[in-house]
Amino acid sequence: MTRTTQRFLLSFLAMATTGLLAAANGLTPATVAKPSVQARAKPDFNAPAVATLGKDAPVNVSGQDGLWFKLTLEGGKTGYVRVNEVRVAYGTKETGGIGQTLFTGKAGKGRVSETASVRGLDESALKTAGFNGEQLALMESYRATPEEAEAAAAKNRWQATDVAYAEEYKPGQGKGKSRNGKPESTQAEKRARFSVARGLLSQLGGRMGGAMSSGDKLIGKSEQEVLEEELALGPMIAGRVLGAAPLVKDPKVQRRVNLIGRWMASRTSRPDLPWTFGVIDDAEINAFAAPGGYILITRGLYQLLANDAEVAAVLGHELSHVVQQDHYNVIRKQETQGAVSGMALSQVNTGGGVAGSLARNYIEKHGAAIMMTQLDRNAEYRADHAAGIYLARGGSNPLELYAVLQKMTALGSTSPRLASLYKTHPSLDKRLDALDKRGYDDLQAYLDR
Repeated sequence: MTRTTQRFLLSFLAMATTGLLAAANGLTPATVAKPSVQARAKPDFNAPAVATLGKDAPVNVSGQDGLWFKLTLEGGKTGYVRVNEVRVAYGTKETGGIGQTLFTGKAGKGRVSETASVRGLDESALKTAGFNGEQLALMESYRATPEEAEAAAAKNRWQATDVAYAEEYKPGQGKGKSRNGKPESTQAEKRARFSVARGLLSQLGGRMGGAMSSGDKLIGKSEQEVLEEELALGPMIAGRVLGAAPLVKDPKVQRRVNLIGRWMASRTSRPDLPWTFGVIDDAEINAFAAPGGYILITRGLYQLLANDAEVAAVLGHELSHVVQQDHYNVIRKQETQGAVSGMALSQVNTGGGVAGSLARNYIEKHGAAIMMTQLDRNAEYRADHAAGIYLARGGSNPLELYAVLQKMTALGSTSPRLASLYKTHPSLDKRLDALDKRGYDDLQAYLDR
């Protein structure tokens, strides 16, 4: 046996023993994630260091204080490190430290009364759920105005900050001139020309005319048409999610997420959407972002969150999906595929705007199951990064999402409460790796908040 192998085995045994002892003592095992970390006497960068820890050193988390983890060190000492300086280990049981270390009494006003959990919101439940108009109207009744949200943010001492974000979708990007310097044709003009060509070709043969008819569907939609579809599809999807799991019966909770969410939404490039937020009565840990600004988080996720900033972090991730039109683009892809097959794409009125009939039919056929569609991994990594941007713009610390992901990790890789999330998102360690790889250099000025 080589010395390298011996060192590896000794390190592995040390980590395993640390993890077992930690579990027995109600601690959360973790490892140091950076080359060198100083544990401080207090959760303060100016506090004296009590220990220097090397990369991959096993440690035990005994509590959380904001964006600091409290560690139990050798000799009974305690020290504090930032939440991104260590990596919490996946829990080996359902508890994984829940209620013992990271989460003891920290949710505070974030707690909601325990109720009988509805069936977990898997793809089947969302596909078969009926549209609940009453619950949708109730959800919309909790909407906050930008002024109300700004007043609530002031109580948290959150101040709006300008932070650049090159990847963010910005309305109006498509306007301008074509490559030859001439003004771009509108979608209506393109369709008119295509219609003339189709008419001429139809005289030459039915098949060619039919092919042109299908090709007509592939002409890009204008921003206004896309917006109208988003505004129509959002309520259709949200109403079906609410048909599977109603809102938590706590107006204070619903009001709180709308105030926080509206403040964060005002810091995005699409502040004028009818942003609407809600907490649904489901014990699983998940969240849903429907087109047009409808965002729902589960009671299970909400109860993990220690403060308003962590609520803002979770909502920031979902805001990105709406801003970047992630789920809308999935539906649009289905619409385009249908056009290629020659399916009709007549326009219909859906009550909230004009949506392509094929997109509407997709929702009517599949219900809210679109919310369980796995997005491109880069979309999820981008949403995690965007959450940090929106937190910084909203006056919070970009590391708040990092803290939430660490808590979720502590639940374990096989937790039934995370089953649906794992089906639609990259693993938590990969998400944390992506955040570490990107780093916070562009947000360094906001990490001390």
